[in-house]
Amino acid sequence: MEILACRRPVLVSILKNRKFIKRCHTFSHNQQRSMSHIMQRRMDRNPLFKINNPQLSRHFAIMRVISSVLKLRYLVLGSAVGGGVSVSRKYQEWKDSLPDLSWLEDVFPNNNIANTIQTSLKSILDTVQNIDFDSSKSNEKLDKLKVWLDSHIDQAFKAAEITESDDQSKIVEDISPIITKAATPNSKDYKQKLEISQQEIIEIQLRYQKELEKLEKENKELRKILLLAKNHKMNMRKVKKSLIDMYSELLDELNDYDSNYQTQDHLPRVIVIGDQSSGKTSVLEMIAQARIFPRGAGEMMTRAPVKVTLSEGPYHVAQFKDSAREFDLTKESELAELRKEVEARMKNTVSRGNSVSNEVISMTVRGPGLQRMVLVDLPGIISSVTQGMAPDTRECIRQMSTAYMSNPNAIILCIQDGSVDAERSNVTDLVSQIDPHGRRTILVLTKVDLAEKNMANAERVNKILSGSLFPMKALGYFAVITGKGNQNDSIDSIKEYEENFFRNSKLFRESIGISSQLTTRNLSMAVSDCFWKMVRETVEQQADSFKATRYNLETEWKNNFPRYLELDRDELFEKARGEVLNEVVNLSLVSVKDWEEKLSAELWNGISHYIIENVYLPAGYSVNQTNSTASFNTMVDIKLKQWAEEQLPRKSINIGWVVLKDMFKTMFEENQNQKLQASDEILETLKMAVIDEALKRHSWEDKALEMLRVIQLNTLEDRCIKDKHNWDQAAQFLTSTLENNLKVTDGLLKEMVGPSNYEKWFYWQSSTAEQTKRNNIKYELENLLHSNPNHSNLLSKDEQITISNNLKQKNGTPCELDDIWQTWYLVYRRHYFKIALENAQNIKKHFYHYQESNGLQNEYYDIEMFWRITRMIKVTANVLRQQITNRELRRLHKELKEVLDEYSQNIEMKCKLLTGRRVTLVEELNKVKQIQEKLEDFIQALNKEK
Repeated sequence: MEILACRRPVLVSILKNRKFIKRCHTFSHNQQRSMSHIMQRRMDRNPLFKINNPQLSRHFAIMRVISSVLKLRYLVLGSAVGGGVSVSRKYQEWKDSLPDLSWLEDVFPNNNIANTIQTSLKSILDTVQNIDFDSSKSNEKLDKLKVWLDSHIDQAFKAAEITESDDQSKIVEDISPIITKAATPNSKDYKQKLEISQQEIIEIQLRYQKELEKLEKENKELRKILLLAKNHKMNMRKVKKSLIDMYSELLDELNDYDSNYQTQDHLPRVIVIGDQSSGKTSVLEMIAQARIFPRGAGEMMTRAPVKVTLSEGPYHVAQFKDSAREFDLTKESELAELRKEVEARMKNTVSRGNSVSNEVISMTVRGPGLQRMVLVDLPGIISSVTQGMAPDTRECIRQMSTAYMSNPNAIILCIQDGSVDAERSNVTDLVSQIDPHGRRTILVLTKVDLAEKNMANAERVNKILSGSLFPMKALGYFAVITGKGNQNDSIDSIKEYEENFFRNSKLFRESIGISSQLTTRNLSMAVSDCFWKMVRETVEQQADSFKATRYNLETEWKNNFPRYLELDRDELFEKARGEVLNEVVNLSLVSVKDWEEKLSAELWNGISHYIIENVYLPAGYSVNQTNSTASFNTMVDIKLKQWAEEQLPRKSINIGWVVLKDMFKTMFEENQNQKLQASDEILETLKMAVIDEALKRHSWEDKALEMLRVIQLNTLEDRCIKDKHNWDQAAQFLTSTLENNLKVTDGLLKEMVGPSNYEKWFYWQSSTAEQTKRNNIKYELENLLHSNPNHSNLLSKDEQITISNNLKQKNGTPCELDDIWQTWYLVYRRHYFKIALENAQNIKKHFYHYQESNGLQNEYYDIEMFWRITRMIKVTANVLRQQITNRELRRLHKELKEVLDEYSQNIEMKCKLLTGRRVTLVEELNKVKQIQEKLEDFIQALNKEK
């Protein structure tokens, strides 16, 4: 009911309007399909929309259009707001990215000061331009004054912009009335007024310079404090090298790489060159602010190039490149030691028979306020060779100077003695030949105080400074005073004397505008500026040239040695060191059997001659002489004991040392042959030299000698053969020894008597007369032994006469007794060896008979002796093997290390043993890489400093 009540007004209004109802009935089916699906569903469900209403549908379409337009408004409005916010943000970011220019307010003076200075200078210019002189001389003077003013007004403007000091503006204001007064046309004495103005200008310049020096001194103290504080902080971390130190090290590297000073080294340095005793070294000392070089009365003191690197530091010290000691230049005692050290180094660089040397002495001088640069002090140019000098000294000095000045980027500091006539100079002609346009030459006139006193025409000095006297052109001309005539004068006193001289000198007072060309202070600043300008202009080119050099060397290596690593001499030496020491380790791996077999064989080879000739044969001959076998053992015991006490131990040790040496070399060669493809042939010479040197130094321990003597004596005393194995071993040893000696004796006897009848018939050999004679003697002696096989080794006198007579009857010529004795020695020796060999072969099977008799029968004397020798050799070999493996190999290893350490420090030895293009190419390539890296580091630091 409530629902019907709510809908009743609507129903009433619809019923009243019948036309509206009728139109709803005629609503077409096509228009109904165009309505939205949602609206259609609503109309189907709602009874109010069961009737068709086209007007209502049109109202709904208008509402939809209006809704879309309202949505577009919101989109446009939102986009506008967002774009404004984005633009504001971008503007703020751009504003923040701009550099902060607030520091300009601290640098530039305020408007009032700048206007004051500018007004004063303009008034000066107006006053000078309106002046009109009647006198020609005054006009010339005034023209000079105008030129000077024009050149210094720009400097005054710059000075006004740099500082806000009221003193400078006061100085500029003080100039105005002075110049105006001096240049007034109504003045009566123009010359006097002009001199007064010049004097006043010089006074103002000197006053200005004093103020600058005062500020510089304060600046030095402040920089010293800052440097000390910086060094204190840097102690906690790695110390960074200064720019000039990096450059100095780079020059040292280039000097080592290019010792002949060829075209590779084109980096700038200041070359100090001048005639002998022209004050060349004194100029360098004034720049360094210390007396660091030795002095001589007219004799040549600079005998080698001295490279001095000037650097700024908190303390005034000097240090050599290859030394850690620092000389305190504020103490006279250390200055004297420094001068002695420089003199000693110069004498050491000069070889016998020469007066000068090309070897560079490098030192660094640090101190507060020093201008950073690198100077090279060369020996002075001489006109003639004096007594005590080498004949080619003059040419050597000129060649050295020419080589250094030929560097197209070197700054030539030409020192000219101002107290002598310019025509007597040798150095100016030499410099003009090298640098004819004067693009890198600075002329320095020394001893100008003496020039003003002694020269009749003192104006020549001014002409030199203006560049109008010498045909030589230069970047700049300077006049300095480097001494007062006393070698003990300090640098400060000389500087004070120099300032007073130039302040009071009439010669320089009359010249306007040359104040910047006076004093060593201005010289050092000008040279430093020129030096760094040249460095910045040329260092990049030098880096590019080394890049090209490195590329060429790397290409050569890839083409010639593609399968090898780039190892320099030191790295190859370390590789060889490892291989040599490994060989000692391999030697310790040799088996006990191999050691003892080798030692036993070498021992018998070393003692066999003594055993046969001095022991066995004399003892065996004694048996035939005495017909008693007991004498054999007695003689053998005596001789063996004496031999074991005196000679055998030392002989055995020598043999053991020879075996160790042979085994080491043999194993080393075998290993090298096995690793031939993998081994490095370039190392073979070095390894063999090290091994030979170590073996030469090696000696056997002395305490091993006594121990071996006792063991050998005890071994030789035992004659008893206890088992069959030892018996067979001794019998075999005896048999082989006798066979070898019989073979040797047959060969000697054959050589004595000549070929046999068989050889004569079938090999067409013939005998000499001497051999025929010896053959006849041999025949007679063999008949004698055949008749008496047990004959002793001695011939009786009757037997000798009988043999001689028989030979005389057969040949018709008598025979010498010496020939009979010499032939008898070999014939009887062969006869004895044959009988002994037959006995040795027979007693091989008699061990059990020997064992039953307990060794009491003397018929086995020879096998007992050889058993004693065999056992002694075996025991000695065992002792020597233990000594080698336990002690000698370690000592040899230690000696090899010592030799390797010595060779590693000996550059000449390494260059001698490691040679070839492969080695030199690697070293050259590494050097170029190192120089290139230093160049890049220096360029990076230089760009940061800019």
